[in-house]
Amino acid sequence: MAVTGLAAVLLVIALLLVVVSTVQPIARKLELSETVLLAIVGIIIGSLADVALRSSHTSAFNGIAEALLDFPLNSEEFLLIFLPALVFQGALAIDVRRLAHETGTVLLLAVVAVVIATATIGFALYPFAQMPLVVCLLLGSIVATTDPSAVAGIFRDIGAATRLTRLVEGEALLNDAAAISIFSILLPSVTLHKAIHLGDALISFVVSFVGALIVGVVVGRLTLVMMSAIASSAAEITLTVALPYVVYILSDEILGVSGVVATAAAGLTLSVYGPSTIRPQTWLFLNQLWQQLVFWAGSLVFVLASMLVPRLLVGMTRWDWVLILIASVAGLVARAAVVFGMLPLLAWTRLSPPVPTPFKVTMVWGGLRGAITLALAVTENEHVSTPVAHFIGIIATGFVLITLLVNGTTLRSLVLFLKLDRLSPIDEAMRHQVLSIGLGNVCTRAKELGDELGFSADASRSVVDHLARRAEEEQAANEFDRALSDIQRVNLALITIASQERSMLLDLFRMQGLSRRVMETLLRSSEAAIDGARLEGRLGYVRALRKRLSPSLRFKAAQWVHNHLRLDRPLMLCMAERFEMLMVAHFISISLTRFMHERLEPTLGSRIGEIVAEVLSRQRKLLDEALETLRLHYHGYAEALENRIFRQIALRLESEEYTTLLSESLISDELSRELLKELERRRHRLVKRMSFDLRSGIEDRLKHAAIFKGLPGAELHDLATTTSLRFVAPQEVICRKGRKMRAIYFISAGLAESHVAGADVLYGAGDLIGAQEALHGWRCPGTIRAVQFGHFMVITASRFQRLIEDYPVVLENIQNILRKREAGERPIALLPGANRKVEDDAGKDALMLLAPKSQLPPAPETKE
Repeated sequence: MAVTGLAAVLLVIALLLVVVSTVQPIARKLELSETVLLAIVGIIIGSLADVALRSSHTSAFNGIAEALLDFPLNSEEFLLIFLPALVFQGALAIDVRRLAHETGTVLLLAVVAVVIATATIGFALYPFAQMPLVVCLLLGSIVATTDPSAVAGIFRDIGAATRLTRLVEGEALLNDAAAISIFSILLPSVTLHKAIHLGDALISFVVSFVGALIVGVVVGRLTLVMMSAIASSAAEITLTVALPYVVYILSDEILGVSGVVATAAAGLTLSVYGPSTIRPQTWLFLNQLWQQLVFWAGSLVFVLASMLVPRLLVGMTRWDWVLILIASVAGLVARAAVVFGMLPLLAWTRLSPPVPTPFKVTMVWGGLRGAITLALAVTENEHVSTPVAHFIGIIATGFVLITLLVNGTTLRSLVLFLKLDRLSPIDEAMRHQVLSIGLGNVCTRAKELGDELGFSADASRSVVDHLARRAEEEQAANEFDRALSDIQRVNLALITIASQERSMLLDLFRMQGLSRRVMETLLRSSEAAIDGARLEGRLGYVRALRKRLSPSLRFKAAQWVHNHLRLDRPLMLCMAERFEMLMVAHFISISLTRFMHERLEPTLGSRIGEIVAEVLSRQRKLLDEALETLRLHYHGYAEALENRIFRQIALRLESEEYTTLLSESLISDELSRELLKELERRRHRLVKRMSFDLRSGIEDRLKHAAIFKGLPGAELHDLATTTSLRFVAPQEVICRKGRKMRAIYFISAGLAESHVAGADVLYGAGDLIGAQEALHGWRCPGTIRAVQFGHFMVITASRFQRLIEDYPVVLENIQNILRKREAGERPIALLPGANRKVEDDAGKDALMLLAPKSQLPPAPETKE
């Protein structure tokens, strides 16, 4: 009984998956690219199916053979089903921050190279193909797109340089979009005989790219917002499965922009922000799921596309082989011209890092074509004439076969010949250093464990001796001190420190209750520190971490709303997040210092350890200043937040203990589930956001300030309600020179400075900034900047003038403070807990802090 209909289609897919699963180990054993072997298998299956249909002895398989050869998908449906998934996973797996440094190279290969290849192949074929130029150019656009799967697979198998793999994968993200866009522009000219206007085509191309980027980023960010709100692993992963198809169809079918670019942009957006938005265990499973989906999709794409090859090659002549050879040589020449001719220009203009010559040779030879080319080659448009469709199908198919069977089978040998599988000198030196230390430790531990477990001396001696010999060989080959300069070792240490910080943060992120926005900020800054250390060394690392401590744009906007619109909630939320961020960063910095002393210093040396320790110490000092400023005013909240975080850590330790007990069979599955259920209930109580009172302690701080001594309680309460807050970071401008002082600043904590007439003026805790300017209507005589993290209370100039008029005691307090300062009785107070003092230089600071007696207005008469 013959199998037909839907059952035949499902059986075909199932059998193809069986074939795919067997191809992978065979390809590995033969040291052949999976993609090349899948293409060969697909051609064989297509040929056997055609033979089965023509033979009367295999009628039972006719249904399956028909399903194979007449698979119910045309080329457009083929692309719609498989292309979004392939592009999305490719973007999801890319290290976007490292790829960003290669933007110029990637755009050149993905866009410019496709355009040049299209033109070169089209004009090369035109004199010999006996086809219109537009048809030759259409064919050029079809074969211009490269397929990264075979190339990247070979690079990963043999351990080629990661930068080479990154360039190939980055190119593949956008070259499909470029080729499909050019194909879409040229196809109407072939089918409807419309003239092509170069200007309109260029504008359409740019609009399609830019519009797609915007759509992809926006939809990707909206998806991340939904995932944060849902907070369910299954739902979050489901959203990522829907995302590529939603954004592809929305862009391609509704908005008329490039669906491929939009899908890639959405995937890149998820790649950048996903690790800090999605919990690590969910992110890990998500990536594993997508790798599996793309393995199925990519394998089926190649097999199904390759099965069409026998049919596409029907009626092929010797002259067609000549045309295929011409197209192949033209494609190779075009790619070589771009790689060897234009990449050096990018390096010369510093738009992109230079690409070594061995990389260029590999990139030229590795321009393989694959399933997308075959899918575009099956031109099923009814307006395309049969000769044109036949010409495109034969030449494109032959082109793909040559690149797969010639370039694909020799690429591995080329990479090995060019020695691109070897470690860099720095990595090689690091390998010897790590192994010489690590094997010595392993040897010691193995000997101790052998004695503890009672292994005989004869049984354990050979193993221990072998480890000892390996450690000695590595130590003899170790040229670490000579191979790496001190600067390189410092940079390597900082990259390792930043990477370790990222790992610690991801580990902490597993705890429920920590703010996702806080973790996103910390993870993003740690990744920026990795890039900064890699590109600019110590300066880049320090700059990235200082940016973390600076107020964000969102924080500044919330502070503006607080000061001008008197809305406290946005700033309250930002302050709560900043408090949590500083506290988590503080705990991480302690762990990093220990990691540096215990793990890095033995490897890199004590001198490098001292340098790195100094960098970490300075960063920790800034962090402690920022945190201490907040602790001073919100001590109760700080204590509650510490308690909450520690409870979360304790709950995690408890969970790990139960898991260990279960793995050791000390508790039953039922008891384990009950214990974890109770643990989850307690953890759920910690998920609720803590309340943060922004105005907590303002009235108390004003009451204890010397300048407001003697004010009645009602006035202090009213002043507290009208006082706004300002949290400043080092070097933040408080007031610029020449600006009118619209407010005075009471320094609750921190330090500020100004430079006037050759003198440095310092303002400390308890001081007023802008008192005399507010009273006289003067402009600021010098730019005032914060020296350290500070907490300022802001009183409008009009409110301060009214306070002076109603309560002369304030003016008397100012004059008393001035007299004490002139007598040198009161040094400037800095941040509490910082054991530093700044000398009062002959009262110069007082001249700007508060006006001298002669400049202050006389105290009003006391009202009866």
